[in-house]
Amino acid sequence: MRRRGLPQAAVGAGERVNDRMNDRVDRLDCADDPARVRRVGLIMGLFWSCIWLIWLVPVFFDALNLDRPVLRYAFAAAVVAFAACYVVHFVARSAVFAETPTAEQPGLDLRGALTYAAMWVLALVLSIGVGESGLTAVVFAAVAALWTVRWPWALAICVASGVGLTIAMVVAPGWSFDFGGLIALGFATVAVLAAQAAARRQRALGVARIENAQLAVQAERNRMARDLHDILGHSLTVITIKAELAGRLMDVDPARARQEVADLERLSRSALADVRGAVEGFREISLAGELSRARSALNAAGIQASLPSSVEDVPEELREPFAWTVREAVTNVLRHSGATTCAITVGSERVSVQDNGVGHDGIASGEGLVGLRERARIAGLQLQVNLVQPNGVRVSMAAREGNA
Repeated sequence: MRRRGLPQAAVGAGERVNDRMNDRVDRLDCADDPARVRRVGLIMGLFWSCIWLIWLVPVFFDALNLDRPVLRYAFAAAVVAFAACYVVHFVARSAVFAETPTAEQPGLDLRGALTYAAMWVLALVLSIGVGESGLTAVVFAAVAALWTVRWPWALAICVASGVGLTIAMVVAPGWSFDFGGLIALGFATVAVLAAQAAARRQRALGVARIENAQLAVQAERNRMARDLHDILGHSLTVITIKAELAGRLMDVDPARARQEVADLERLSRSALADVRGAVEGFREISLAGELSRARSALNAAGIQASLPSSVEDVPEELREPFAWTVREAVTNVLRHSGATTCAITVGSERVSVQDNGVGHDGIASGEGLVGLRERARIAGLQLQVNLVQPNGVRVSMAAREGNA
């Protein structure tokens, strides 16, 4: 649907800008399919939890070798139950190893606490009933603390478990002191802590990447809004003035009126090209071109213009920000000032636009000047907007502080 007051092409360009920004945000917010992430996480959790269960196989066979059949099958079932509790608990807590930025580490709920408590009960039962090989279950239960409780408490549980293993191997009749269990506990503890640290680092990097991408999208939105405001604000203001002038000349000077109408077409095409350039992320603006447009617009509005004849003294890197200054300041003169004269001065380090209109205290708070001030900040320049006596406003942009 055509919007009143804007050319259809400009409306389409603005909609394309919004669609493009929305697409970028959608791609950012939906970078990973949540269902796929959960599915892959579940598979990886099952893999890493089950691969270590091979160390419970000797415990299972030792249980089957017990003398009494009842105890034999009971303790074999206890090994299977311990393995099941371990897998269920690991999968439920596997988010602590997730590297996706949106992963949330689950809190320890009642179900998780009961599962972990069941692991310890079964580990102690296997240690007493099966014998020395049953201590392997204690190592599993101790390491599981690292993804169950906070790391200081988990580390304390691992240390206490190591001390308990040492005492048991020394005190229990018929048991021999074996460094293998202690070494396994130490290596597993270090490995799990390292894996959790790596996961936390990856999550932090992922969050930082998302925040940077969101900032880049917002910066692009701001740039697009600033460019479209400056382009359409100036162009539509000049088009309005020339349309009013053509209407007044239609009866008294038809030839001049036709010239103004031709200028209207040229200005509309130029504005459309500028909008397209802003949408695509590039735009060409020259200081000489803006001065020429300013002369034409001011003359059409009946404002006496004083402009420089050359811009050769202006360094190349300052011409674009100076051109934006001329465009925005002249647009404000045409819209708000009611001025009869406007003087534009350009030097090697400064551009200034001054009128004799009706300045007011809130002149520097307009959206266009806010955007122009942002351009000055990015370019490392200084923008000043001052009321002048006896009347009027001066907008200046300077390369160094104190020159404006």
